[in-house]
Amino acid sequence: MESRDIPGIVFDTAPDAIVVTGDDCVISLANRRAHDMFGYPPGVLNGVPLEDLLPEEDRASLRVQWARYLSGRRDPLSRRPRRGLRRDGRIFDVEMSLSVTSGPDGRVYVTALLRDDTAQREVARSRALLASIVQSSHDAIITTDLDGRVLSWNPGAELLYGHPASDMIGHPVDAILPAGQRADEEQVRLLVRLGARVDRYRSVRIDAKGDPVTVSALISPLLDEHGTLIGTTSITRDVSDRERAEARVQAILDAAPDAMLGVAADGEVVLVNAEAERLFGVPRYDLLHMPVPLLLPDGLPVDVPADPDAGGAPDHLADPRWATRRALRRGGELLQVDIACSSLRTDSGTVTVVVVRDVTERIAAEEERRRLREEAELQRLEARMQQTQRLESLGQLAGGIAHDFNNLLAVILNYAAFIIEDAAGSQPAVDAEQIARAARRGSDLTHQLLAFARREVIRPRPLNLNTVVTEVHQMLVRSLGEHIALAVHTAEGLPAVIADPGQLEQVLVNLAVNARDAMPTGGSLTVDTAVVDVGDDATDTAPGRYVRLRVADTGTGMPKEVIDKAFEPFFTTKPSGQGTGLGLATVYGIVTQAGGTVRIHSAAGLGTTFTILLPATEVEAQEADAEDDAAGLTGHGATVLVVEDEDALREVTCRILRRGGYTVLAAGSGDEALRLAGENPVDVLLTDVIMPGMLGKDLATAVATRRPGTRVVFMSGYAQPVLTTHGTLTADVHLIEKPFTSAELMRALHDELQVQT
Repeated sequence: MESRDIPGIVFDTAPDAIVVTGDDCVISLANRRAHDMFGYPPGVLNGVPLEDLLPEEDRASLRVQWARYLSGRRDPLSRRPRRGLRRDGRIFDVEMSLSVTSGPDGRVYVTALLRDDTAQREVARSRALLASIVQSSHDAIITTDLDGRVLSWNPGAELLYGHPASDMIGHPVDAILPAGQRADEEQVRLLVRLGARVDRYRSVRIDAKGDPVTVSALISPLLDEHGTLIGTTSITRDVSDRERAEARVQAILDAAPDAMLGVAADGEVVLVNAEAERLFGVPRYDLLHMPVPLLLPDGLPVDVPADPDAGGAPDHLADPRWATRRALRRGGELLQVDIACSSLRTDSGTVTVVVVRDVTERIAAEEERRRLREEAELQRLEARMQQTQRLESLGQLAGGIAHDFNNLLAVILNYAAFIIEDAAGSQPAVDAEQIARAARRGSDLTHQLLAFARREVIRPRPLNLNTVVTEVHQMLVRSLGEHIALAVHTAEGLPAVIADPGQLEQVLVNLAVNARDAMPTGGSLTVDTAVVDVGDDATDTAPGRYVRLRVADTGTGMPKEVIDKAFEPFFTTKPSGQGTGLGLATVYGIVTQAGGTVRIHSAAGLGTTFTILLPATEVEAQEADAEDDAAGLTGHGATVLVVEDEDALREVTCRILRRGGYTVLAAGSGDEALRLAGENPVDVLLTDVIMPGMLGKDLATAVATRRPGTRVVFMSGYAQPVLTTHGTLTADVHLIEKPFTSAELMRALHDELQVQT
């Protein structure tokens, strides 16, 4: 290499950009670094104005500075900050140094040395940011040299230890170390200087007052800009408050009534409370780090998220999910427990918090409650069955009495009617009227007995309950009196029910009379209707749709012991002679025979509410047919075969029919009736239902075989043998109930013969 080539090589390989311009500020020479720095191909910068390498807004100041520099003293200008403009438009920081030389041609040349200042400024900013972080940190950050003397002491150290930086810089750091720990701390610093890693550890320091401070310490090596070890850096944090907070948290956990476990991701227990020690029978120090399957052999619920971010908001407990599991106590005893798990994110990772609740006693208590409920339900059913059996027995008794009693009443009532008719206007006729009135009262009592026993003959049809309530309204107003306010509320759009309208009227009247007697000084009675749906949880009513009839008063009410017996026949709380005890029994019989239920809600002094539920039907309601007057009806010689085993009643029945223009054949038994039917034409068979030897139904069948076309009318005071299982008459059965009057008998036979014709 020629010595003359060296300057050119040095110029092109210089680490900084070098450009040479004349006094016109146009580049005449630029090295390789200048082209690279500004993004130009080699040789392109020659002839380019120097100001083109600066942003537009900086060029004017460059021209002013350039002119001033050339016109004055020409001492070199060093490291002036400038901004450079790369060819692609990017702007970067540069330092520019200038020097003036004279060339061989006598011209003035300016050499500009340009250095990219971006990296240095970034380093400066980083150092400033780091210094700011150190100064603003709440942690105590202290640097020491290799001899343990303090090099720096940030405000966090001043706040934690109470020593100002001016008192500590240049002095040994041992001033904040307890005497017994100085050797240990020196060993830690020695390990750091030797390149060992020291994780964060807990230690104790001394503040300016001489009080101990519990800290979490981290020590790292301190290197200079060349990477040479010059000391150590310690970062300490006061954990006294944290320890107190942890103690408070542990106290809260220990006060919890349920056992609590903290389970790490590896399945080991990392947290326990006092109740967990008691539940599992294991000391706290043995529970820690124990695998959770040794405590909960059935495992944890699988739907607990392992990461709180995956199943809900982080940094707090997710919603717990309770599950029944078994817990294993020391000694092998298994307990029934409920557990709830949640995920908690901590500094050391995700921890599953498991709440374990001993439910052994609860399960035992629930089992005992279930047993008691079953016993109570059994007792209730037994009591209800006993009451049903008792009422059934009373019903059978009432039916038997009604049969004989109605025969007697029919005889009494009709012979009294003969006297009234034949001796009109005389004293015997007046006396006979009293006999007839007493017989009718006896008949009413008999009908109440049969209604209670559900053996009353009913003629049900689809009807609107609102119609029944409206028709009875005025009757109730008259019977209640002015001292009782009656309010009637009927719901629109009621479905029909299948019932006997006369019986429903009797129900309303009986309940209203009871309410009136319970309000001797006045009050209010409310009758309302509505549609209700009964669900599967009802205990005394089958599920379905019902029409509700509710009768509520503001009277004296009934205590429980009275409610329990309210529907029993002949039970009454009224004084002797003021009640028969059949009113509510009749209500009960009518409602249950219609397939409904009746409930009582009452308390002494708080009034009484009767709630009746009748099954709704989809059939449209029917209007009742108006009855014609029976006066003037005659038999026109039609032959009637009267079959009645009671002589007196048979005689009076035959007398009524003969006076009414019928030809009468009489028989006292079924065999005799069959003989007469075989010997004589018969238009109508009028037979008692219950007779010795042959029931009325069997007789009617036999007569129809011998005399096809013979019409049949049954008569009975106890018509159970001709009723359906629901207590109703079929469409082809015609019945007149005892005791009957002559008008009722004539109407029944006339209607039957009209059907025949």
